[in-house]
This record gives sequence, structure tokens and C-alpha cells, in this order.
Amino acid sequence: MGRRRGLMSDQLKYELAKELGVYDTVMREGWGSVTSRDCGNLVKLAIQRAEKMLVENYNNGKVTL
Repeated sequence: MGRRRGLMSDQLKYELAKELGVYDTVMREGWGSVTSRDCGNLVKLAIQRAEKMLVENYNNGKVTL
């Protein structure tokens, strides 16, 4: 079975890792050494950012429903 291609860009992943304080671990040991909890927090932060962008774009008239 092939691996699914991720939806987040590498740039975003590293930016979120820096924000959550796991960037050094990723750079030293790779993504496999990041704890499940921290991975969940990365996803949670990405979702929060996406929701915030959606609300901002909606309020600025860039998104129509």
C-alpha cells in the first residue's frame, strides 16, 4: 500500500514545529522521533490557522457560501 501524500507543505510543517518547540528534534532525529502528542498538536494548530484564515477571508468578502 502506498503512502498518502500530505496536505501540508513542508514549509508549514517546519513553521508549526518551530512554534511548538519541536523543530530541533525534527532537525536532529527526523519526524519519526516527534511524539504522537506533539504531532496531534501540530495538526490542531494547522486546523486553527486554516479556520482563522477562512473566517478572515469570509469577513473580507473573499469567500462566498
